[in-house]
Amino acid sequence: MPFQSNHVPPPTGLSTEAFSLRPITADDAEIDHAAVMESKDYLRVWEQTGWPEDGFTIEANRQDLVGLEQRHSAGTAFTYTVLDPTGATCLGCVYVMPHDATFLAKAEITPLGPDSWEDVDAAVYFWVRRSSLAAGTDRALLDALRTWFAQEWELARHVVVTHEELSQQVELIESSDLEQRFHIVEPGKPGRYLAYG
Repeated sequence: MPFQSNHVPPPTGLSTEAFSLRPITADDAEIDHAAVMESKDYLRVWEQTGWPEDGFTIEANRQDLVGLEQRHSAGTAFTYTVLDPTGATCLGCVYVMPHDATFLAKAEITPLGPDSWEDVDAAVYFWVRRSSLAAGTDRALLDALRTWFAQEWELARHVVVTHEELSQQVELIESSDLEQRFHIVEPGKPGRYLAYG
């Protein structure tokens, strides 16, 4: 994986006037859970699963975050929590996955031009909690992520991924100068994920 082979640690975080990013930890379970449950309908489309289920608990969320924290520490995948300026409210999450992550290795990936998936260093996924969408936090986050990856990450090429049924995020990404590069079909999930670069 490029994450492990380049031996370069990921950035410790990102700060803007509107939000900050730092690696997620199990201690974020309560504030992350609040954001997840507020946005559950959105996330079910984004995930193309029943997650989070209606009865999803803080403790179950904590167990999920333990795994994310461990993968971040091991350098196999990176997850950042998006926090408001006070650091008390979770506004969403950012996930940085290697192109050969297990779920992507099992997927059917179709290039839409001359690009090769093997040349992609990272697939970036993000979501913003429901109540922050009206304020344009998703647009600000996408813009900040693009600058952050260009200036601070030791990855030559990344793509931003969303699901085709998540029209709000598709429209957001397509209103930028990013273009669809790949279609991704994950086993057992309906529809396609769209990868932009």
